[in-house]
Amino acid sequence: MTVILMVAFTSAALAHGIAGNRYFPGTLTFDDPAVADEAFLPIYSRLEHPTTEGGDATDDALTVSVGRLLTPTLEIGGDTTWIHRQRDGFSTRNGLSSTHVLMKTLLYKNDPHETLISGSFIAGIGGLGGKGVGSGGPYTLQPSVTFGKGFGDLPDQLRWLWPFAIAGAIALEFPINSPTKTILYGLSEGQSRYGYVHNKDVLHWAFAVEFSTLYLTSRFTGGSPKEEPLNQLVPLIEFPVDTTITGGNFISAATMNPGLSYVGIVYQIAAEAIVPLNNRGGRGVGVTAGLELFLDDLMPSLFGKPVFGK
Repeated sequence: MTVILMVAFTSAALAHGIAGNRYFPGTLTFDDPAVADEAFLPIYSRLEHPTTEGGDATDDALTVSVGRLLTPTLEIGGDTTWIHRQRDGFSTRNGLSSTHVLMKTLLYKNDPHETLISGSFIAGIGGLGGKGVGSGGPYTLQPSVTFGKGFGDLPDQLRWLWPFAIAGAIALEFPINSPTKTILYGLSEGQSRYGYVHNKDVLHWAFAVEFSTLYLTSRFTGGSPKEEPLNQLVPLIEFPVDTTITGGNFISAATMNPGLSYVGIVYQIAAEAIVPLNNRGGRGVGVTAGLELFLDDLMPSLFGKPVFGK
C-alpha cells in the first residue's frame, strides 16, 4: 500500500486516460480509470425496463458530468441525470434521477505495462430526484475502484492480442438514512399513490473489452509511443451489472453494450447498443451515446493545469 501511495503522489498528470500506447476511452456505463479535466455533455440513453412497482417503463435519460483536476493525480467532479419516463396507461413523468459528487485519485500508473488504477469516493445527494421517476431516494456513499490494463506488453508470440485491453470498475453503494418516500403507481389508469421504500445496498460492477486500432496502423512502432494514441477508433463491449443486496438475496440487472468510440484531440464521441442479458436488465434493445470533451486541450487557458501544482 505504501508503494501505491507513493506512485499516486509522484506520477505525472494523465492526458485523457493514456498509459503507454494505450488510450482507455471514457466508458458510458461505468467510470473509466483516468483522472482528468473532462466533461460529458451529455450521455443519452433509451431503454425499456421493468420497474420496482411492477410493469415496464421506457426511459429517455440525459446524464451530464464534469471533472476538474485539483492536483495532477486528484480529481473532483459530479454528475446528474434527468429522466423522461413513459408507461402504458399512465401519464408521462419527468424528473432528476440522481446527483453525485466525486473525489477520485490515481493510485497506480505503469506505461510499459499499459496499466491504470484509480480509487473514488462518491456521495449521492438524497432527496433531489423526482419521485415520479422512482428517485428522490436516500443519501448514499459509494467507494469504488476502477482499472484499465492493455495487452501491448505481451511477447511477440501473442502479438495478435496487443490491440486488446480490459477495463473495469467495482463499487458498493449503500444508503446512510432511513426509508424514503416515493410514488407507487396504482392499479387504475392515471392513478398513483405515495409509499415508503426500504433503501438497499447495491453492488455496481462492470468490465469492458476494448480494441485499439492504433496497433493496426503505421503509427504504432513498438516501444515507447512517439505521440499520444489519439485520432483512432476504439471498438468495445461493455458489461455493466447492478446487484441489489436485500435480506441475504442478490438480484442482478445486466446488459451487454457493444459499440464504437472515436477519440480526437479535444473530444471523444461514442455510441453503443444496450442488449439486456436478463429480464431485469431491460426489454428489447436500447441505445446510448455520449460526447466527452477534453477540457485541458479545448480550453487550455482555463484548464491547462491543475488548481494546485503543475
